[in-house]
Amino acid sequence: MGDQWVDYRIAEHPILSVAPRACVAFYWQGRELMAREGETIASALFANGIRTFGHHARDGSPQGIFCANGQCAQCLVLADGKPVKSCMEPVRPGLRAEPVDGLPELPKVGRAPVMHEIREMAVPALIIGGGPAGMSAAVQLGQHGIGTLLVDDKQRLGGKLVLQTHRFFGSINAVYAGTRGIDIATRLEKEVRAHESVQVWLNSTALAVFSDGKVGILRDGGEYVLVKPQVLLVAAGAREKSLVFRGNTLPGVYGAGAFQTLVNRDLVRAAERLFIVGGGNVGLIAGYHALQAGIQVVGLVEALPECGGYKVHRDKLARMGVPIYTSHTVLSANGVDAVESVTIAQVDARFRPVPGTERSFACDTLLIAVGLDPVNEFYAKAQEFGLKAFAAGDAEEIAEASAAMFSGKIKGLEVAQALGYDVGQIPPDWQRTAEILRSKPGRVAAEALPEEQSGVFPVFHCTQEIPCNPCTSVCSQGAIYIDPDDIRQVPEYIAAQLGKACLGCEKCVTVCPGLAITLVDYRKDGGQATVTIPFEFAASAIHQGDVVTVLDTSGNVLGNVPVTGVRAAKANDRTLLVKVRAPAEYAKQIAGIRVQERQVSEPLEQYVQRISDDTIVCRCERVTAAEIRELIRRGYRDVNEIKAVTRAGMGACGSKTCASLIRRLFLDEGIKDAEVVDGVKRPLFMEAPLGVFAGVEADHD
Repeated sequence: MGDQWVDYRIAEHPILSVAPRACVAFYWQGRELMAREGETIASALFANGIRTFGHHARDGSPQGIFCANGQCAQCLVLADGKPVKSCMEPVRPGLRAEPVDGLPELPKVGRAPVMHEIREMAVPALIIGGGPAGMSAAVQLGQHGIGTLLVDDKQRLGGKLVLQTHRFFGSINAVYAGTRGIDIATRLEKEVRAHESVQVWLNSTALAVFSDGKVGILRDGGEYVLVKPQVLLVAAGAREKSLVFRGNTLPGVYGAGAFQTLVNRDLVRAAERLFIVGGGNVGLIAGYHALQAGIQVVGLVEALPECGGYKVHRDKLARMGVPIYTSHTVLSANGVDAVESVTIAQVDARFRPVPGTERSFACDTLLIAVGLDPVNEFYAKAQEFGLKAFAAGDAEEIAEASAAMFSGKIKGLEVAQALGYDVGQIPPDWQRTAEILRSKPGRVAAEALPEEQSGVFPVFHCTQEIPCNPCTSVCSQGAIYIDPDDIRQVPEYIAAQLGKACLGCEKCVTVCPGLAITLVDYRKDGGQATVTIPFEFAASAIHQGDVVTVLDTSGNVLGNVPVTGVRAAKANDRTLLVKVRAPAEYAKQIAGIRVQERQVSEPLEQYVQRISDDTIVCRCERVTAAEIRELIRRGYRDVNEIKAVTRAGMGACGSKTCASLIRRLFLDEGIKDAEVVDGVKRPLFMEAPLGVFAGVEADHD
């Protein structure tokens, strides 16, 4: 993509509204650019084709976006002379932004600072994090009229829900299963704001929990407030893990959350050709979101023999034309100032690259989706200081957003109980539901296609035990069955046992979160069948009369068939229903339509070997894996000593990214976990201008 002066905004999307927004003029290196109203600086720069935001002071390496969540400082720029995280700072009319090349030069103070007393306030309940868990807890507290302060560092409530365009799994009654994440966010926010006892602070960052039981919060506008809650609930979500490999800090290497923020929140086409590392749900879903945004997905690599995410997510990508390389790893991201290609290799049983299996693929973005770590620092510190505290959602245990919602619901009542309110006992079935929603993907059965060759009926292409039941709730005949006491079952079609027949209403096809149900109709022609397929891409991409390539559950090509109809009804909630006529012998095997041609994923003729060993562990201070390995081999076992020698963990992010990577290096060197002394955590978990603690007014120089 490169630093070109072009518009990389998404013009058409099958799920998201691409309504025109007012334009805002700003300047980058003195050149006027256009942003959309409400965009952050980082998104506006990406939309204008700019991916390098500066160069590191230590080695001049190019710096760009990494987390897009305010957790690191890779995207630092100067905005009107002040250093800011460009992923968090909105564009203002006339704003002048400059890259940070080396250490930023701070503006001179032109007048004496004006200070005021630090405001303090007490609240019964304080919730840190306005995602699915935090909002669900706030709703419970609001229903009982309990004074609650809900704090979130984003411009709107919702957390990662606002990035999720797909339908959710889980229970349709308990957690809105079958509804898109973006719509769940809107529903929950409406419920939160319906309760007068719940106060919401947006664009407000929790900085620390102190020994006197107070929580420091930097409010929107720059006011620093000390909040003393009777009970603290931490629902701050999770942060993405990273990987060490050559070229791992090139602009174009970043996390799945950053990618989804750019694409699904800000409607910026953040890549032309994307390669994904990690086969969990996050990576698989991000690949699907990329395809919906018109981005080519070159491939996905997973070190394990099987992807760890839901099989329906994996199958969805495969049947749309994305190759998935299991038992493979990334060797390097290649390029000088940005990603130009990626090199992968097969791994053996000990996850070591197998020589001779290297392949390279042209791409401009490498998306890292290798797991999450809970943002639980606030909870740990509250426990240390004896403050009544609870954790919910990913801050308690990494799971799906549906589990986070139900976790927040339960924790909300537990907070109420801790405050002395009579809210009754938490129903035992709530705990059971929470356990089911948190569960990992279960057994995979062989695909069992129906034996029928006449009439009309649904075909289920989901074969893995996962918590999901929306299809059972929409069937007007009650002919789809999943055990209501344990929704981790593969659905069964039981119309014959009930003495009923499918009406062909297609509701089950529409509601399925995994797009894993088709409807097969043999009623018109014995030699042919009409197959209804869910399709969540732009309406302009498919028309009646087109010939499309249909694939089975695993992504194998079945044939080319004509499209006989395309239905876009309001009741379908932005899912197109595409009808194709296919030979009867493979009609039931059809699971999807290929949307990406094979040539997109062809490897380069020769693999690219990155010569320089620039495997970075600490991104902030540019400390390499080789430097840390050398100290470990010399006998260092204390992370604090390694920090003192190399500066690893001393950067702006406060070791949020490198801490787990350093632990991994110890493991790789054969050092047992018990021998390693952890680094001391910073008192402040997020960076803040020093002046705020002295009450300096926000508009001061």
